Amino acid sequence: MQQTRDFLRSIGLPGADPSDLPSSGKRFPDGAQYRVEIPSVEGPEAMAAVLAEADRRGVAVHRVSQGSGGLLLTAGELAAMAASGAAAGVEVSLFARPLAGWGTGAAALAPGSAGLAAQARGTEQLVHVLEDIRRTSEAGIRSVLVTDIGVLSVASRMRTAGALPPDLSFKVSVQMGGANPASIRLAEQFGADTYNVPTDLSLAQLAAVRAAVDIPIDLYVEAPDDLGGFVRHFEIAEIVRVAAPVYLKFGLRNAPNIYPSGTHLTATAVALGLERVRRAEIGLELLRRYYPDAVGSGQRPAGLAVPVPPGDAAVPPVAAAAAATAAAEGSLS
Repeated sequence: MQQTRDFLRSIGLPGADPSDLPSSGKRFPDGAQYRVEIPSVEGPEAMAAVLAEADRRGVAVHRVSQGSGGLLLTAGELAAMAASGAAAGVEVSLFARPLAGWGTGAAALAPGSAGLAAQARGTEQLVHVLEDIRRTSEAGIRSVLVTDIGVLSVASRMRTAGALPPDLSFKVSVQMGGANPASIRLAEQFGADTYNVPTDLSLAQLAAVRAAVDIPIDLYVEAPDDLGGFVRHFEIAEIVRVAAPVYLKFGLRNAPNIYPSGTHLTATAVALGLERVRRAEIGLELLRRYYPDAVGSGQRPAGLAVPVPPGDAAVPPVAAAAAATAAAEGSLS
């Protein structure tokens, strides 16, 4: 095997997963080692509740992400989430859909074909996903979740050509599935700005990926049941040391999959979001206990996450989000 290991090293890849778990010297642009992401924030109401709860608990949230896609948000809801993120200094990343799992093809639903569900099926669906990214970005959103390598490569070229905003960020979803340094570096070369690695990578495997790429790694430190259900809170300190820069992604085990979401599931989305923030508080307490010198990105400004009209500062988060959405929809009519 030595010849193969030597060849990997000759092209800038690790020849083995490092057993010594070296500390990463790479950082976010502000010098931080880690940031916090709350996933599955499905719509303005859930986002308002999550950010208000983060303020209450003193949890600095740097990114919220969503799985139902810009596809299932009204223009007003897209604008409200973009305004909310801008006001709070929080990145808002929306899934780029539709994909095969929501289409009419049967193969994506067949046993043993789970990986097909995250792919764009045919040229028409490729166009639809790229149009979803265009519509989302036009509403002011500056981060999209991408699962398909072809979508990533074309969207990146559109960004370079000026067909998409130059500051649009491509966050690769865990569903792309790359689990080794070579495949993740390929996504980086195709334009990925961050990469959500599989939830079960060991510390040594994370260290190997970090050696091969410079973009931030996104990692579920608590994974939803359908992504493994792992609860890795006691590993957070070592994950930050080895994988920096890293987004600590607080999913939720023993929770329903609510994609595609909508107003019929608002109460559930809000409740799940609140518990994810609580999980983040627990995880960050353990990080401070076992790695007190770890550097996170600065606290975001306190206060309401969603802009509301003057005099409405006491409006509960869900009502505030509804008001912001209505205002945004009114401005678009």
